Parts: sequence; structure tokens; C-alpha cells
Amino acid sequence: MSTVQISAADVNKLRQQTGAGMMDCKKALVEANGDFDAAVDYLRKKGAKVAASRSDRESNEGVVIAKTTADGKRGIIVEVNCETDFVAKNTDFIAFATSIAELAIANNPASIEALTELELNGTKLADQILDQTGKIGEKIGVSKYEVISGEKVVAYIHGNYRLGVLVSLSANVADADEAGKDVAMQIAAMNPVALDKGDVDARTIERELEIAKDQIRAEGKPEDMVEKIAAGKLNKFYKESTLLNQEFVKDSSKTVAQFLDGVSKGLTVVSFKRVQLGA
Repeated sequence: MSTVQISAADVNKLRQQTGAGMMDCKKALVEANGDFDAAVDYLRKKGAKVAASRSDRESNEGVVIAKTTADGKRGIIVEVNCETDFVAKNTDFIAFATSIAELAIANNPASIEALTELELNGTKLADQILDQTGKIGEKIGVSKYEVISGEKVVAYIHGNYRLGVLVSLSANVADADEAGKDVAMQIAAMNPVALDKGDVDARTIERELEIAKDQIRAEGKPEDMVEKIAAGKLNKFYKESTLLNQEFVKDSSKTVAQFLDGVSKGLTVVSFKRVQLGA
């Protein structure tokens, strides 16, 4: 039995994250000794309908900007935060965030720290951010910065600057911009955990298998069938959660991999980045 004290705030936090009932959340936290990840797994094993993520309720406000170089060989995403939705929608704030993205595109800094050391309009960006904080009266900052390169990189901004995606394609072919945008929209909507089956980390696979086996046993299936059914559930996970194996949103008769191969033989995604505000 757990000796960890579970507070009402902890229970409410888990409830906000998962959407499960209060009593279920309390029991899950008790069983998991207060470990939130383990509590989520416990709820899933018991068949509770767990929302993938509702943490956006507690997210900072701000904007996500995605841009590429003129030659389409490199792309960046920056998340620039403020405190209120009112400021996030302000055209001056969006323009300032866009100027940070353009600074990153022009200079290719290696990190957020390196980015804030660059000069913007003759003044160090770190000082410009402090100046904006003073003018606006809210804390301003850059919280995320992602870069990818490739033969053809396509950028996409979704939902009024709340989510940015970069897609690196294997070749710059005819219709690459349109195909890249379609795949970026897929990534925005479906939030894949990895590019392909082989890119899913071992811990995630182990976790999915363990949850599947517990669900199967709870359904009363014989032990000699558990491994086989769990393997089937894992394949379903790959189909739903890895980009190239997902059903293409615009045409469910194809996977994303098949869609790209249809655009140009051998065309595929080399890498992608997805940044969601506050996530």
C-alpha cells in the first residue's frame, strides 16, 4: 500500500490531464505511489478513457512561427511566449515573433541561447525581449527552437500561430511544396510519435505492450493468446502513431508513405518537427 500522501491538487491535476473521474484518478495515484506517468498507465490498463493530452489548458500563451530558407533546404520553428491571449493576438507581438524567426533563418544559431545573443535591428535579441517585456507589461520569452535541413523542407503554421510543423522530404520534386504541406497538415492533426516503426523508442514499445497485455488479460483471454493479440495491438499502434504508416487524412485508402510514392517514385519523409504552443 502506498505511503505517499496524495493531495486533492494532485488528483485534480491528473483529472485535468486525462479526463478520467476523480475517484479513478485518486486510486490510480495511490496505486502508482504518486507517479503521474505510472498513474496514467494504470488508468489505461483499467480501460479508463484517457485523453492523450489536455495540458494545453495550463499552457503559456504566445505564438509558434515556422519558416524556411528561400532555397527550401533548411527550416526553423520558434515558440515565443507571453502571458495572455490578448497579447498573443496582437499584431505587434506577432510581428516581433516573426522577426525572431527571420533572425534564426538568417543566422542558423545552434540553440535558444545562441539565438538570443544575436543582434536584431542593432540590439541584442535578449535586450529586445526585455524591452518588449517592459513595453507590454508581460513576461516575454523564447521557449522552443527547432531546426531541420534536407533536400526540400516545407513549413506549415496551423491554428492562428498555435502549432508549427516542419517536414523534410527526400527530394525536391515537382509538387514537393504541395505534398509537403499535405504531410505537414497530417502531422498537425494526427501528432505521430515517430517517423516509422523503427524510430519508436524501446521504452514506448515496452509500455504499449505491457498496457495491451494487461487489457487482454482483463478481458479474460487465455494466457497462450496474450502475446499474439498484444503483437496485433502493437501493429495497430504503429499504424495509428507512426507518420509513414498512418492512413493519409486526405485519402484513407492510402498510407502517408503510399501517398508520397504516388507523388514521385521513392519520395519519402526524412524527418519532421512539430511544436504546439505550451505542449
